[in-house]
Amino acid sequence: MAPDPETLSWASAAVRRFAAATNLLVAARRFRIVGGDRRDVAALHALLTGLGARAADPQETVDQLWCLGTPEDSTPAIEQAADRPRGTTLIVVDAGRHLPAVDEDAFGPVAPARPGVLAVPVLSDDVFLVSTGRDPEDDPAADARLRWARRSMPVARSVAAELRDGGLLRGTRVGVAMVLEPKTAVLSLLLRDAGAEVVVYAHADETDDAVADALRSAGLTVFASSTATLPEQEQLALAMLDTAPHVLLDDGSHVIRLAHQRRPELLPTMLGAAEETTSGLRPLRMLAARGELGIPVIAVNDARTKTSFDNRYGTGQSTVFAVLDLVDGLASGAHRVRPGGTAVVAGFGPVGEGVAMVLTALGFRVTVAETDPVRALQARFAGHAVAPLVEAVPGADLVVSATGVPDTIDLDVLRACADGAVVAVAGGVDQEIAVDDALAAGARRRHVGPKAERFVFPGADGGPIVLDDGGCINTTAAEGNPVEIMDLSFAVQLGAVRMLLERGDELERAVVPIDPAVDDATARAALAAFGSRAVPPVRLPEQPADREPDVRTHRFGDPT
Repeated sequence: MAPDPETLSWASAAVRRFAAATNLLVAARRFRIVGGDRRDVAALHALLTGLGARAADPQETVDQLWCLGTPEDSTPAIEQAADRPRGTTLIVVDAGRHLPAVDEDAFGPVAPARPGVLAVPVLSDDVFLVSTGRDPEDDPAADARLRWARRSMPVARSVAAELRDGGLLRGTRVGVAMVLEPKTAVLSLLLRDAGAEVVVYAHADETDDAVADALRSAGLTVFASSTATLPEQEQLALAMLDTAPHVLLDDGSHVIRLAHQRRPELLPTMLGAAEETTSGLRPLRMLAARGELGIPVIAVNDARTKTSFDNRYGTGQSTVFAVLDLVDGLASGAHRVRPGGTAVVAGFGPVGEGVAMVLTALGFRVTVAETDPVRALQARFAGHAVAPLVEAVPGADLVVSATGVPDTIDLDVLRACADGAVVAVAGGVDQEIAVDDALAAGARRRHVGPKAERFVFPGADGGPIVLDDGGCINTTAAEGNPVEIMDLSFAVQLGAVRMLLERGDELERAVVPIDPAVDDATARAALAAFGSRAVPPVRLPEQPADREPDVRTHRFGDPT
């Protein structure tokens, strides 16, 4: 039976607070629940498994120990779970619904590991404690957050060590133009430690100033400020380009395109670039089709170890959690979102799949609006209702665009949304929600909460609530995708850097697929990091050079 709305709301809040405190992934992790009311246990178990986690076998090492009962229940379970191989992280989650389920003083002194996370050094260097009963401290200090991200990025660390040992990056200047938060900072420092000179740019709404300062203190050149105006951002991006990077790592291809528009003289000096988003690759492919792309660009986004994980599990979790965290900050009567409510997801590519999966796990009834009939059929087979977007939104409590296409939530769709419906964007591009068209049509904005505005059209008393002006909500209102997910994506980015260093002069001036070997190596390293053994590569027997394979059928006996 489905949990009652109050229990479902508690379980949702507990998991979201864990994610906000740790910036860690729920999917693929092994968990155990200790103590608690059976209804609470059932609701939390269903939510965690719905998000892709797995209940651990009795003798299996766990990644997350969720404590719901009393400290007397939790203490022996924590001590037992802490007896584990060195280097394997245990997160103890105090998810007591009414009272603390963990006695923090039972294990000796604890120390802050990052805002919201306590280290328990008496037990192990790898055991950490999170309480879902309190919000993480508002601490801008970046060093602890960088250390936390680094410890959960073993795959990227491994690839960077190979680049360092091979000496490939010596004398190479790498420009990093991505969301500037702890995980990107770790990538930048790994490149630096591997021998590169690293310069960093970030858009204002994607800049964590404390992280930018931490990189500057580490000796990197950073062109970013959260208060920069649009003209100032352009000047910062051009200043980064004027350092003449040999390799450019981009998110949205804005800086790659800026180089073509404003600094074309730099293109012949570049080995190439790597782009990690679907929306960023679309204009680059158009440039290539016109013969106007001046450098090879590795399609990091299309790597299997990127799209299947970053887009689906990473963006799915981080987007939905960020949206619901913002909704929690609104007055209860100001919006329609509620446990067990209805949601519409526009688009059913990998991001839309992930958003729909997380919403379903949280108890929403999901309708998918998808213009591609094959993807729409996939959504139906995944158990979702399917309908045209403008027909689906009138009854929806929550609408999430996951297309990366401008005007997905166009003027007609916005007008059709119910009063108090919440509208947000996963990933996304400028004007994916047609904010400018709505304002031109006379809509008035009313501030209703942090990063939330109600759009009221002429003749109406209410209207939908748009989050963060239609911005990329998981990066502008939260800490982006979970660390382990970005570990995969950044390992692929480093693989793309290797491709450009080794073969950049030979590559066509086009959007270039990632080498399949990069995917294989990334997946094998990630399996090991998640505690699974990969099957050894199978070498097929070589066909003798003088003998062609037999193409005749033997199904009906030996051919004559």
